[in-house]
Amino acid sequence: MVKLASARESRMYGPRLGRNRAEYINAGLYVFATIVLLGGFAALFSMEPKSGLVLMFIALGLIMAVNLHDLFAHLAGIDYRLPLMGFDVQLALVEFAVPIVQALGALLLFLGIFFLFLQEEKRYGYYKLEKHSLNMLIAGPILWILGSIHNSCQIYERADGHVQILQESVHIPFLMGSLLFLVGAILNIQEQDGLDHHGLQLLGRSLVWMGIFGTLLLFIGGLTNVVKVFKMQQIDGLRLEKLRGGAQERLIQQREGQLPLIAEEHRRRKMIIEETKAVPVPDPVPTPYKDVLIGQS
Repeated sequence: MVKLASARESRMYGPRLGRNRAEYINAGLYVFATIVLLGGFAALFSMEPKSGLVLMFIALGLIMAVNLHDLFAHLAGIDYRLPLMGFDVQLALVEFAVPIVQALGALLLFLGIFFLFLQEEKRYGYYKLEKHSLNMLIAGPILWILGSIHNSCQIYERADGHVQILQESVHIPFLMGSLLFLVGAILNIQEQDGLDHHGLQLLGRSLVWMGIFGTLLLFIGGLTNVVKVFKMQQIDGLRLEKLRGGAQERLIQQREGQLPLIAEEHRRRKMIIEETKAVPVPDPVPTPYKDVLIGQS
């Protein structure tokens, strides 16, 4: 889910110190969000299950913020010029689309739990939203799985094996955790079939337990992501991969007036040579006195 420490050599959002600090904060916030989410699921077994929903609201809000921060960080790498993504398919389909999909999945889970919380508080008038709530609890993990699969399928051709192992060590726990969320939501619908439950009663034990185990996997993936952030900041840039397809090159050309400095200097020299050739050379001025002296000698 968190992708700031990607295997890209070009991560040009802000100064280096600020960029490194932002990556650490982003990775740390995700780990904190998983801890809060785990506490929210555990609190559903307590005497005050509403507190668990509040914790889940906070956790899902943080997950949305982390993914949106990833999105803007990747856009900053190309100076927020969206047409440049046409020169780098992976940048568009993975590093741009995945944070959006993950944030939308967290939003659907947030809304699904919010509708249940609303029904629990009001006790009436919101029965129609309960069905939509259960559907959102399925749709959210589906988006997470889609983003995790897409994330796991990215290939860095010029990044070394160590970098790619770090990438996959984060993607796999996220994929498995998202899958457990989906299985729990599906089992919960089957469990609630034929029962007249409302509010928090719609969150069955199967959903809660699957949510706990899924959150543990997300927590493991978050810790691995912290290690990845640290390692990626220590790795020499030659072991990372540049933006494929010329996105960064196009950006540099646009910043320099559509022509790189070397090409511009070459063009200027060529123009000077052509102008020099075009200037006619005047005939030598006759000097009779000098010619006579040279002839006598």
